[in-house]
Amino acid sequence: MSKATGIHDMGGTEGWGPVTVPEPGEPVFAARWQARAFALALLSMRLSGTNLDAFRHAMNRLDRRDYLDDGYYGRWLHGAENLLLDSSIIAPGTVEARAANLLGGSVDEPGPPTPDKPDYTPTAAGPLREVSSPPRFAVGSAVRAKVFDPPGHTRLPRYVMGRTGRVAIVQPAQVLPDTNAHFQGENAQWVYAVRFDSAELFGPDAEPFAVHVDLYEDYLEEAP
Repeated sequence: MSKATGIHDMGGTEGWGPVTVPEPGEPVFAARWQARAFALALLSMRLSGTNLDAFRHAMNRLDRRDYLDDGYYGRWLHGAENLLLDSSIIAPGTVEARAANLLGGSVDEPGPPTPDKPDYTPTAAGPLREVSSPPRFAVGSAVRAKVFDPPGHTRLPRYVMGRTGRVAIVQPAQVLPDTNAHFQGENAQWVYAVRFDSAELFGPDAEPFAVHVDLYEDYLEEAP
């Protein structure tokens, strides 16, 4: 597993059981705490002065227990805590101390730290951007997903690295998560929906089907 990927990068791995099918009429929030966790996650981005890509990176850094055992909204809550710690909105140990005190303990909470928010201002709302350069690849182009181990965030799944597919759709240009998550520039670029055959991804014995993955231009190279 690369430094940039973690428990969230589960594509192509085995042993997780069948995919859960949503039930008709299933509520958005099965419990009140889930709605609060969702709201806190959105608030954490505003308080920490960060963005959606930084929030995804905050969740991707969780360990297996925090990512899986507390469910979907549990990982949102843990990710929000990481964001607030990253920007020194809360001090390490604050959440644990407050939780212990709510359960009847008597734990001294750390004092509030001096906030250290990133120097970040988006150039526009949302992820879509206009770029002057034409797309490097066209519909039908044979491409290969690069194999690399970046030091931080990436949206390139491990299971497509080094695999060859064909461009199915040229998507609008978008902010690159790899740099945007670390406030190193938006680096907007074209995005491609790439079609991979199942045998290319999972071997010759795989059930025949196709997988379409949206990949940024920096993730791709011409197929040899």
